[in-house]
Amino acid sequence: MWEGLETIDWAGLQHNYGSAADVPGLLRRCAGPDREDAWEAAGDLDNLLFHQGGWVCSAASAALPYLVRLAARPDVVARRERLELLDLLTRLSGEAALVAEAQVDPAWGAAWERALPEVLGQLSDPDPAIRRTVADLLGGCGSSGARTLPALLTRWEAEEDPATRLDLVIALGHATRREPTAGLSTRTTALLRGLLDAPEPQLRLAAVHALAPDDPGLADRHLGRVLDAVRDPGVELWRQTSTADCGVQGVQGWTAGLFPGASPVYVLGLLAEHPDPEQRIGALGQAGGLLSRWRSAVPAVLPAVAARLDDPDTEVRFRSVELLACLGSAAADHADAVAALLDDTATRSTRAGEAVREAAVWALARIGDPRCVPAVVDLVTAGGRATAFGAAGVHHARFGTHHYPQLPGIHELLAPLREHADALLPSIRAHLRGSAPTLARPLCEVLAGWGPAAAPAVPELLGLLADDATWAPAATALAGIRQPAGEEALALLRARTTAAAGSNAAGTIAAGADAELAAWAYWRLGGEPGPALAVLGPAATDGRFVGPALRKLADLGPHAAPYRDRLRALVADPYDWVSVEAAHALWAATGDTDTAVPALFDACRNLRAGTYYPAMLQAVRHLTRIGPAARPAAAVLAEALTRDERLSTSGAWRAFVDDETIRAAVTELCRVTAATPPPAAASDARTG
Repeated sequence: MWEGLETIDWAGLQHNYGSAADVPGLLRRCAGPDREDAWEAAGDLDNLLFHQGGWVCSAASAALPYLVRLAARPDVVARRERLELLDLLTRLSGEAALVAEAQVDPAWGAAWERALPEVLGQLSDPDPAIRRTVADLLGGCGSSGARTLPALLTRWEAEEDPATRLDLVIALGHATRREPTAGLSTRTTALLRGLLDAPEPQLRLAAVHALAPDDPGLADRHLGRVLDAVRDPGVELWRQTSTADCGVQGVQGWTAGLFPGASPVYVLGLLAEHPDPEQRIGALGQAGGLLSRWRSAVPAVLPAVAARLDDPDTEVRFRSVELLACLGSAAADHADAVAALLDDTATRSTRAGEAVREAAVWALARIGDPRCVPAVVDLVTAGGRATAFGAAGVHHARFGTHHYPQLPGIHELLAPLREHADALLPSIRAHLRGSAPTLARPLCEVLAGWGPAAAPAVPELLGLLADDATWAPAATALAGIRQPAGEEALALLRARTTAAAGSNAAGTIAAGADAELAAWAYWRLGGEPGPALAVLGPAATDGRFVGPALRKLADLGPHAAPYRDRLRALVADPYDWVSVEAAHALWAATGDTDTAVPALFDACRNLRAGTYYPAMLQAVRHLTRIGPAARPAAAVLAEALTRDERLSTSGAWRAFVDDETIRAAVTELCRVTAATPPPAAASDARTG
């Protein structure tokens, strides 16, 4: 087993953490008598040789024959460790077939082909779990069909284990696409096509997955077979496979990949009535994934989602109403059904224990229905206690086809309720007057966004301004409301401007974020420009992280003109946030549209191609402030409004809100510049 192990210069090889001198010891430990130590060693090898992938290291090539030998020795290595080592081989061989050639150790290819016969031999292992893992390994490796198909076809003829047969079907599909196939591709394809009519639903589903890459319309033509299999109780068989290794919801998501476009037919099939709550829960997850990508799916899918509002299962009701919250005004026709859930105190079996009623509050807030207001008042009065609306929001990147239900932070719940400020402000003000305003920061963020509508809360904010623990959020809110705050407030902010600032070697003021905030708020509330400029000018043009300071400096308008040359240089910064804020600050200071407009347009021009990043929203808003001079940019950016795809990089509810926000910003840009937007993308009229 260990032939040649000690002759390898392991110290000269590399793995994910440096020198591979520790690899031979770990390999030997995998075959040691101590089961727990062997398991730990196998896990360490996985971490060292693969970690998060992205390359195939030189240590992996050298370790490969020993990993294969260990996995083939049930008399030496326990089943658990054998499966772990085979999983490692699956990941390594799959990565070698996926990443660029430069990221694969030059010795890997030859080492893999030498080891392949021993890998193929494990297809006849007595343990079906081993056979399944080997089939998955062969399906993802880079070896040709000529080398893998004979053994896979032979195993297929002999295999009786149902789960292993599923893995073999998928592996055959992969292998038949790897030329050369020694003339076996026709035979294999015929076998797979025959399985489309197999009596077992999961074999039919496996055949669709195996054949679809070469026949993009296959899944649509066999939609009925696909749905029958995914919705059949036998779908749990996939949990035993190495290919999928998942149950109902996992198979729903995996199979959604066969229907990548905007068509809702697959999702509507999943949403049809089903006795299994797991099926209904997963269907809503897939519905959310589709809706978060394609606006045109809303009219067809929304009624099926709303139909689950009275489901007997708590999780189903929660997910249904949470999806209506994501859709916002598009779900307005279902507001009465949502309001009926305001008394539904049933909670999810998650760590946060979110209640159905909380999702209903969020949905009504997004719809703009005033029936949410009493519940929101209660949340603020309680200081956020015993609620799933946290003091901070959570961001999820868009991933896969599944929608993950999530409630917003309390400030994100309140933000769209400016029209109900009169009803909400008494409870907000009472909370801010409390001895320990636990939600001071998020509530002040809300007040800043509400602007002048939040003016009645100024007395409470002035009280917070004198407290070292709460002055920063209070200053932010006061600056957003922008109502003259009196000499005492200005003095407090002026003091913080200078106290937080120091002097650098050149003798100029070098301020931190606290000084920048204080200086900006001082100016917004009626202070003289000099002290604000003394802090914000250097911070915005010579600091390390200049984006936030640039945004504040722009508020000083022509007073920032002395920094025009440095601002003009920053317009060319490769970091979008810097260039966008510098272009806006330059325009605000000098009125230079010739420099600012092209730079801002460059930052967001890819909106029309469906690409979205948060800096683009800021660029569009700055172009709107510039006005008619931005009309050429507006005429091009208006093309983004015709796209069906949602403009967002976020997951969960933010995918919907990002899309709404950027489309609204582009529409406003067109209005202000008098550019004529094209017809909006096909969707529910309320979401346009």
